[in-house]
Amino acid sequence: MKPLQLDEHAPWKERFRAPQVLSARLARRNPGRGLALSNLSGLYQLYRWDPASNALSQLTHRPDGTLSHYFAPDGRYVYYLDDHQGNEIGHMVRIPYEGGPEEDLTPDLPPFSPAGFALSLGGNALGFMAGTPAGFHLYYLPLDEASRPGTARLLYHSPRLLFGPTLSYNGEIAVLASTERTGRPDFALVAIDTTTGEQLGELWDGEGNSLTPIMFSPRPGDMRLLARSNRTGQEQLLLWHPRTGERTDLIFEGLTASATAADWSDDGRRILFYTFEQAVQQMYVYDLVAATLTRLNHPAGAISAPYFAPGGEIMAHLQDATQNTRLVALDERTGEQKRVVLQASQAPPGRAWQSITFPAVDGQAIHGWLALPEGSGPFPTIIDMIGGPGGVQGNTFSPQAQAWLDHGFAWLSVNYRGCATFGREFETKIYGDVGHWEVEDIVAARAWLVAQGHAIPNQVLLTGWSYGGYLTLMSLSKYPDLWAGGMAGIAIADWRVQYEDSAEMLRGFQVALLGGTPESAPEQYAASSPITFAAQVQAPLIVIQGRNDSRTPARPMVLYEEKMRALGKDITVHWFETGHLGGFADAELGIAHQEHFLRFAYRVLG
Repeated sequence: MKPLQLDEHAPWKERFRAPQVLSARLARRNPGRGLALSNLSGLYQLYRWDPASNALSQLTHRPDGTLSHYFAPDGRYVYYLDDHQGNEIGHMVRIPYEGGPEEDLTPDLPPFSPAGFALSLGGNALGFMAGTPAGFHLYYLPLDEASRPGTARLLYHSPRLLFGPTLSYNGEIAVLASTERTGRPDFALVAIDTTTGEQLGELWDGEGNSLTPIMFSPRPGDMRLLARSNRTGQEQLLLWHPRTGERTDLIFEGLTASATAADWSDDGRRILFYTFEQAVQQMYVYDLVAATLTRLNHPAGAISAPYFAPGGEIMAHLQDATQNTRLVALDERTGEQKRVVLQASQAPPGRAWQSITFPAVDGQAIHGWLALPEGSGPFPTIIDMIGGPGGVQGNTFSPQAQAWLDHGFAWLSVNYRGCATFGREFETKIYGDVGHWEVEDIVAARAWLVAQGHAIPNQVLLTGWSYGGYLTLMSLSKYPDLWAGGMAGIAIADWRVQYEDSAEMLRGFQVALLGGTPESAPEQYAASSPITFAAQVQAPLIVIQGRNDSRTPARPMVLYEEKMRALGKDITVHWFETGHLGGFADAELGIAHQEHFLRFAYRVLG
């Protein structure tokens, strides 16, 4: 290890502070207006983006920042959730693009947990999914020519988990993803006529398979929905017409990697999509008329939210381990980078990551991203676990990872069982058996690191946030003699109390993931909860938890800390006052959290 770097201008702190343009989008039907999400102010806020000059002017000034948002296709309004201190429970509101007071779209509804929001491309409708104690409710609001909202109408309700909606061009059809058939995080598609409220059709690929709606055709009157299915064992694209039931699977010869679509050209002819192969992305354009597939020669790195732009360009958000997020313009025909459109700053240089695989205990190949510090190993080592499940760790810019590398630690992020893009069996392996296979994959990661000469065996520490924090707690208790310590952020400690206190959207997902409620599946809730195994923990533990978090509420961690202290365990808990994304939205808070972890690691390693 290197000396602890805590001065205000340490490179690792400057990476946290380096302003980023996390996303930037043109209004679909008014490309002279753009909207960007950036932390230029130190908190992530929304900014008006002038595409002609690339000037940014701050639009929101919310005290806890703004992350999730929606931009009207005509560029008139910006929509987001108005919650309390980042707790992700509240009402959908909007403000004019020019700025002004917030307008509550549903003042007569009680606060809700959102499970989806959509604006029709024609600009005449919006829909949202509200999670409440009574279940999931799909609401539809018409918009007049001046974008004034009408009265919210309830179109659909279910006690089981729903996501959506996805709206057709003029809002005639709403498609939602439903777990009503499966009771698991496997979804069928349900299409609703928004005028009558009648169900038009359903698309279901059978037990154990799942469908995801992506977007309707961008042409008026074209009712084809672009979606993806995993019925072949890997995610593939398809077109579905809810009124006729016609389905066309888009099979591309030679492409076996997981695919998801990003955009559909305004003329309805081309689809922009990308694949994941061992967590590495590759973009393509498919011409539906000519049935031709073009592989784009774009720069390497993690790509997010690419879209067709005027002038024969594709806009894409690009990042990698050494460079923070920037908006680049790619040639639509070749994918080659033409220019950097928006980049708020350049962070201090860091260490590159390399893609690796290692065998799990059952022989399954597990993917990870490895980064090594200067010098020769073995090193003290950090094993990082992505939040999830259902996510995937790509080659992304991570100030946290670079902070460890600056201090002489090796670092490995693991795409454990339950992560997406590695196939249906890989992702669904954990359903009804949460906290088992993920931990086995983390143990296998440690064994590989030691065997490769990267890790000092008695100096391996675990870390992760959200579900990664949960896996930190589970790994410490299931294999207590393998770890020097654990560093968990916003972690799940007790699934039963989590169910009682979390927002409805997360409660519904939890029921689907664990196979029931605490009353119907008590054994699984106990077997999957770190608090059950607190007595087995041997290594020191530090936890950072939010008091105003509806995803990983505070009370389970309060109870876990009490039990650990009663057992005489070495546990430290630091609390912050905002919600689940507080440390991400606020750079200085993120620095404080990382400093807690660094001090802890230096303490436990002596």
